Amino acid sequence: MSKPDIPTILVVDDDENILQVLEARLLSAGLSPLLADSAETALEMLAGEPVDLIISDVKMPRHGGQAHGGQALLREVAEHWGHIPVIMLTAHGTIPDAVDSMQAGAVDYLTKPFDGKELVRRVRTRLEESRTSAPPGRKPAPKPSASRPAANGLIGGQAPAMARFLELLARVARSTSTVLLFGESGTGKEMAARILHDQSPRADGPFVIVDCGSTQPTLLESELFGHVKGSFTHAVKDKKGLIEEADGGTLFLDEIGNISPDMQTRLLRFLQEGTIRRVGDNRERAVSCRVIAATNADLPEMVADGTFREDLYYRLKVITLTIPPLRERREDIPALATGLLAELCARQERTPAVLSPQAMDRLTAHSWPGNVRELRNALEAALVFCGGDVIEPDDLQLEPAPAGSPAASGASLSLEDSERETILRALEASGGVKKDAADRLGISRRAIHYKIKKYGIGE
Repeated sequence: MSKPDIPTILVVDDDENILQVLEARLLSAGLSPLLADSAETALEMLAGEPVDLIISDVKMPRHGGQAHGGQALLREVAEHWGHIPVIMLTAHGTIPDAVDSMQAGAVDYLTKPFDGKELVRRVRTRLEESRTSAPPGRKPAPKPSASRPAANGLIGGQAPAMARFLELLARVARSTSTVLLFGESGTGKEMAARILHDQSPRADGPFVIVDCGSTQPTLLESELFGHVKGSFTHAVKDKKGLIEEADGGTLFLDEIGNISPDMQTRLLRFLQEGTIRRVGDNRERAVSCRVIAATNADLPEMVADGTFREDLYYRLKVITLTIPPLRERREDIPALATGLLAELCARQERTPAVLSPQAMDRLTAHSWPGNVRELRNALEAALVFCGGDVIEPDDLQLEPAPAGSPAASGASLSLEDSERETILRALEASGGVKKDAADRLGISRRAIHYKIKKYGIGE
């Protein structure tokens, strides 16, 4: 009978006492520890020994003039042994320091002094995740591109801001780290979360959406964590919560800034422990899922005024991505509008429609306070109002941005951006007619054509 494989755990710490404590704890848990008192020694061991997981101190003194502390070791592991999960230990840094480690590739962190049982539990959780995720050599997930259907609102990449976002999205999708998505309403945060799931090692698992903004606070606890029969008046049978439903897959928490203080505490415990307890139950249940949270709220400001827990914020922002608003990616509007229009026509089973050049100019000139969602709605309404298969400027019902909104005030102070915004507003006010816009600005038609070409307006 063959001997079962025993996971090998490489422990790296310059404190001899910590090494001894961890060795004893891992041995008692049936794991096989390897001990290294420096990052250099750890790298030598990695070159000659198969290792399943690494536990490393964040801060260690340099040895022999080498700049290999815990962070440098993490970078080496990520580059040469990317399949090995790393848990970081810290006694000196703050929570943001530990978050920096996770952004560099660590899967988890613990602060000293740590609970031995908790450490072993996390080691086993990360080992299980490593076994169920993609093996070394898995092909990178494809980068989202303009060949995808326009419905996702994330096509394009002509705009530098969007090209950068798509590049980061593809890179982050290949991991299983927690992600916090920022973005104004209507920018496509749910679609970004779906792409992160579909191109991740957990793509075969469920993708579960929780709308924290529309669910009543009194019901959110039961929705997320589930309940047992008899725990409250209408609990006629046991119910599995949405967190459990996401086991093995991805949990998407939309509008995370709206959850109550009590729910913030419960959610933090789940993120820390990897376990949940149904309402009215005494039993802890282990759940392994990737968490993606999204919000259009200013969470740092909420942390500062005490309405959002700081420790939960840092647990969620292992990796942060911000989706650019539509007004900052105007170069993508023509391709996005064309794709959305084709999809709407197909859904309505009508002949394909197109946008006239003047209508396209008006779309490009609009400030889009509602972002991609507003664009889609505007095109759907235009299909109703247009008399044939060509949408003209008068068919577009566009409202100016509300006073005080980012779209109305603008975010850029550069002279070129200011000039571009002025031309766009003139085009919008004139219904996309360049001659009228030039008259409003007091410039010649030749000058406005030059400016439109220079800034890529309507291309």
